[in-house]
Amino acid sequence: MNILVTNDDGINAIGIRKLANELKRIGSVTVIAPDRERSATGHAITMHHPLRINKVDNYANGIEAWNINGTPSDCVKIGIESLMKAKPDLVVSGINNGPNLGTDVIYSGTVSAAIEGGIHNIPSIAISVAGKKGELNYESATYYSCKIVNLITKYNNEQNKVFNVNFPSISPDNIKGIRVTELGIRRYSNQYEERKDPMGKSYYWLSGKLLEIQNKNESDVTAIENNYISITPLHFDLTNYQFIKKMQNWELDI
Repeated sequence: MNILVTNDDGINAIGIRKLANELKRIGSVTVIAPDRERSATGHAITMHHPLRINKVDNYANGIEAWNINGTPSDCVKIGIESLMKAKPDLVVSGINNGPNLGTDVIYSGTVSAAIEGGIHNIPSIAISVAGKKGELNYESATYYSCKIVNLITKYNNEQNKVFNVNFPSISPDNIKGIRVTELGIRRYSNQYEERKDPMGKSYYWLSGKLLEIQNKNESDVTAIENNYISITPLHFDLTNYQFIKKMQNWELDI
């Protein structure tokens, strides 16, 4: 199995190295990742600017690796269309340094990279560790990553193209199990702080905190809060099919 591994934390992040080394047990791994952190870039791709590609030689033996001065979606797109000798059988994005839960997936470069794989008709998985940055425990995500990949590959039969997986930031012994979930809700008390640069010019810095919201038991947020691994099937068709039926009754003549 040919596996393309990427992330949004950058080529030198701890999570992607742990993931690549673990997935090497079950397939041929190619790493193509941003040359620096590109968190919360969503599904942006680079246009009207050159993409620079550099070979990286500090990964484990047998792992080909490149960094790119682009976004996570750039990495998957150019990897599939130009860099890889054979089309990957699987795209895995992660292990992300922090959660990708609920409505946050809209902003996530990690999840968007997996969606890009899905757009290319390749089964794709985003993997994240839910916890505070700087205090994350990657043990469970690393230990179970191959098992999760094998389970999804075994039962999915390429019916669904994108899966979002979140792990609690705890040891494998404390994991209670796996839950199939839906996206929950994550809201923040956003605040843009006005600051001054060394030249005295104003700029703004996004800050704020996560609000406490009661999520449904079926949500990914609740699963993580209760020490379960969360797996959410996603798709990139944003059409509201139920509302189409209502709109058919609108008088839209012009």
